[in-house]
Amino acid sequence: MATYDIRPLQLKILEILDVVDKTCKENNIKYYLASGTMLGAIRHKGFIPWDDDADIMMPRPDYEKFIANANQWLPKQYELICSENDENYSFPFAKVQDSQTTILERIHLKYIGGVYLDVFPLDGISSNKIAQWWHFFRYHYYKKINYFINRDPYKHGHGPSSWLPLLIQKTYSKQWVKMKMRKMMISYDYDKCELVVDHDDGWKGVVRKDIVGEPTPTLFEGKEYCGVEKYDSYLTIKYDDYMTIPPLSKQHQHNFYYLNLEKPYRDFNESDIDNSI
Repeated sequence: MATYDIRPLQLKILEILDVVDKTCKENNIKYYLASGTMLGAIRHKGFIPWDDDADIMMPRPDYEKFIANANQWLPKQYELICSENDENYSFPFAKVQDSQTTILERIHLKYIGGVYLDVFPLDGISSNKIAQWWHFFRYHYYKKINYFINRDPYKHGHGPSSWLPLLIQKTYSKQWVKMKMRKMMISYDYDKCELVVDHDDGWKGVVRKDIVGEPTPTLFEGKEYCGVEKYDSYLTIKYDDYMTIPPLSKQHQHNFYYLNLEKPYRDFNESDIDNSI
């Protein structure tokens, strides 16, 4: 668990959510509160008390339109980053970040940005279980390759633990892995599928399209945002008994390596780490 007060961070994230909600509504972009953020909305009427991030998801057609235009639509302080517009960004989903803040999630990945809201594409997927298995096998394979490509190979020293990341970094390129992962994720036409998937939760992310339904007004931190239509079915698939508070051992946080809510990430330098939270 984090050793600092995460409420100021949550409020910064909420500011980003406000901006994204307004931008999406102005430009007819469909989005939904997703995963732990949707759970927090139902169980806590806001952030899960220990949660230090927030997630939304967009149907693939809306996601593509959003990532293509967001940096023209968003106020100047906010930026959309994704693998399509930043060669150093390694995740298969986008983030909207506050450029006036700084987060360094893990020292061995060395990607520096601002406080963010995760934006996941919601993709179509086959109803065939064998096809689903192959789909997720490829997804997790590319995800693991992507991790080693972007990881400091000497995270655990210069011995045998460095050999695999060094081999992968010599064998694969960042752009190749990004291309393969994107091609795999969009291999099923969203509009023609009965099932959809957010990918980040694997099998738990597969739901019927009618469960996601139409964006539904949902209360979160005293304001209305767009939530999943059939939230009970959605949250039961993801979390089973979702209204039960998990034990302390399962209340996970990021424990960011460096976090500064007042300093622009472009002004970050290594000496700042000594003054971190």
